[in-house]
Amino acid sequence: MADQAGRNVRDLRRSNRSLLLRHLYFHDQVSRQDLSRATGLSTASVSNVVAEMIEAGIVVEAGAVESEGGRPRILLEVDASRFQVIGVDVGETHVRVERFDLALNELARADIPMSAGHYEPEVVVTAIATGIEAVGYVQQADGGAGAGPGVLGVGIGVPGIVQGLPESLVHCQTIGWDGVPLEAMLRKATDLPLFIDNGATTMGQAEMWFGAGREAADTVFLLIGSGVGASVLAGGAPYRGSSTSAGEWGHVTAVIGGRRCRCGARGCLEAYIGAESVIARYREAVGEAPEDVADEESELRRILRAADQEQSTPEARAARAVLDDTALHIGVGIGNLVNLFNPERVIIGGWAGLLLAGRLLPRITDVAREHALHYPFSRTAVELGRLGPDAVARGAATLPVARFLNSGGAPARPAALTVRQRP
Repeated sequence: MADQAGRNVRDLRRSNRSLLLRHLYFHDQVSRQDLSRATGLSTASVSNVVAEMIEAGIVVEAGAVESEGGRPRILLEVDASRFQVIGVDVGETHVRVERFDLALNELARADIPMSAGHYEPEVVVTAIATGIEAVGYVQQADGGAGAGPGVLGVGIGVPGIVQGLPESLVHCQTIGWDGVPLEAMLRKATDLPLFIDNGATTMGQAEMWFGAGREAADTVFLLIGSGVGASVLAGGAPYRGSSTSAGEWGHVTAVIGGRRCRCGARGCLEAYIGAESVIARYREAVGEAPEDVADEESELRRILRAADQEQSTPEARAARAVLDDTALHIGVGIGNLVNLFNPERVIIGGWAGLLLAGRLLPRITDVAREHALHYPFSRTAVELGRLGPDAVARGAATLPVARFLNSGGAPARPAALTVRQRP
């Protein structure tokens, strides 16, 4: 009984620390009195827990403000410079690695190009390890760590389905991954704690924390890049399904017996709105030979420029027709999501999604309105993501941050960062 009582006290204290730390993280400078009012904890509990976090170097005092009829109130904030995190976006054209402080201000980045069709797990692991070293983390030869800010871990956003227990396995049919033990493979490349999740889910968490999804509990985030994915947040938490594969929006059937998708099926939505398929359909329309495109972003921009031509050239007509068909499929897909999930917001992101919807959003919205039930659509906003093409990497970095906040500031494993001095 005594041991159980001790555990209950420790659990309560950790819960209080997490509650206070999360409030401090997501709000600007606040006082102890503000924390007590916001969390419902007593002023004595707040003072005790804050004192612990100040002693641990997690929270700092950040000035004072005058109060009515009393002593100045001391303001508190999380010491964002004390810890750092690394976020990785495993895309199909590149692996992007970024190093952030705890507030997710970018400190360094590296882009490792990927060759089309070469997504062997060993190649991806090498790219991730190269990027981690390039942004400044250098593992010590003896397995130890040098002086510097503590690194809470590496968050990694990947395409496909992430099976999380006991170690992360990745299933991505479109690139030929079937239960790839990515976490175990990366353990040979870094000693940092690893957090792996689907890229659309990490993008969604970044937009929920800092972007277009703030203060919305029920939101669908659409990630459109070379391929297509989605993250459905219900009550502020990702809906993952029975085997963590919920959100594979790109592989709902858009056209029965339609174009062949990279997953092997026919008529998937991805076969009509993913950047790879948009480019392929344009090349077919203008009579260009199909081929692997080394720089999909430049090619997609070429299509957008062609559509903007004033002259009615074959290229302009083809580009406009392909883009209009793409907007039609995106809009119908969003209408289906509105009918299925009744979200407050549908947020379009991903590098290709931002390029396409940046031009096509009015048409996409009109189509979605035509294909959704009137009442739920009237309660749904369709918007662009606000964090740009870096949202997946930034969202991946939120994974170790979330673990840190939920634990009340206890690091997953001690590590430190050695930043290379570059000429």
